[in-house]
Amino acid sequence: MAANIRIGCQSWGYDDWVTKPGGDTVFYPQGTKSNEMLELYSGVFDTIEVDSTAYGPPTASTIESWYAKTPDDFTFSLKVPRKITHDFPLQPSIYSEMDEFIERVAGLKEKLGAVLIQFPAAFESDKENAKNLRAFLARLPADTRFAVEFRNPGWFVDWTYDELASHSVALALVEGKWVDREVMFASLPKVAQKFAYVRFMGVRDLIHFDRVQRPQDPVVEFWAERLHDLDVQEMYIYVDNYFEGFAPETANKLKELMALNPVDPEVLQEQPSLF
Repeated sequence: MAANIRIGCQSWGYDDWVTKPGGDTVFYPQGTKSNEMLELYSGVFDTIEVDSTAYGPPTASTIESWYAKTPDDFTFSLKVPRKITHDFPLQPSIYSEMDEFIERVAGLKEKLGAVLIQFPAAFESDKENAKNLRAFLARLPADTRFAVEFRNPGWFVDWTYDELASHSVALALVEGKWVDREVMFASLPKVAQKFAYVRFMGVRDLIHFDRVQRPQDPVVEFWAERLHDLDVQEMYIYVDNYFEGFAPETANKLKELMALNPVDPEVLQEQPSLF
């Protein structure tokens, strides 16, 4: 098993996670404001995947705020803006924007976990995209962890694994609708990477996120067994609300299966400030 495993959620700013007056504990204490959520979240989990950066680079002041509100051992993983991966996928004209994004998020210093380069299913494994991917990977700084998520199964071939390995970039492992689970697991022995980046996604048909609505224990256990034997130094695992309906509970379930100590969100009800 990886020496350093971090498990968390995909984003933290959900009103549905705030406990209702007179109700059972959901996650955040009753009356929690949006600007208090990150600090509280970091009292239960030690990492977060930030979805908002997919829509544009965070401001320098936002980076400073995230850094200040979280404990010393907390980490952030950030999505590369969609303009780079979706609108103008890896084209040379977008290099300067990628450079600016990397420079900005470097402000997180030791709290920067990994950077996720997520492609849409429409990003096909053709010659032009492969050429652009090779050139793009070659420009990535070696002192930052990067993971690439392909949603088109055509990329799950030896050429891709070799390109990622040559630049120490991880192949994101995803439980989702885009790539068959068996194809995903078949890639494990072929990918030489120092860290793993894992995402649990779900069908986007839910409208509330205050409780588990579709338990998927067999799927979670299936993944945990295989991740347990993965030969990497570090592992980042992130859960989407849409997977089971309530990401914090799923994340804690994973922590228990991965022999980590889950933290009951009840602790947040007892302390107004965590550090």
